[in-house]
Amino acid sequence: MNKITPILFFLFSISVTAQEDCFLGVGGNDDQTIAEVFNLNEEQIRNLKNWGAELKYRNEIFVIRAEYLLKNHPNSSHEDLLKMSYIYRGHLDSMRGNLRMIDKRMLGTFNNEQYNLYIQLCNSVLLSPIFANRSESEKRK
Repeated sequence: MNKITPILFFLFSISVTAQEDCFLGVGGNDDQTIAEVFNLNEEQIRNLKNWGAELKYRNEIFVIRAEYLLKNHPNSSHEDLLKMSYIYRGHLDSMRGNLRMIDKRMLGTFNNEQYNLYIQLCNSVLLSPIFANRSESEKRK
């Protein structure tokens, strides 16, 4: 059972969709790369840093909950493992939702050239771009 437990947990935690979202990854290890690739201005770089910190703060509780769940149920029954996998997946889905929200906020500050580059990069790796409602003033920048 001990060898099967991680495999079952992993299988129930996987998210399968037709086409995955194309995340920028704000708040990850690649903020500098994002700034360089999209040639962000000073305000956008400031937003990138602030929103990255916000994302880490928002997701910290879900990371703690997921770690607690795994740590305190190492020898559970199959039924308990199934229930835990759904709880764990809920935590992952919440973190993914936070990531999408922050990326969408960042994309909303992109000008047309930056946003078109984002769409091209997403299409080149067969990922679905996140639609961002951008105001007219932001599109002209």
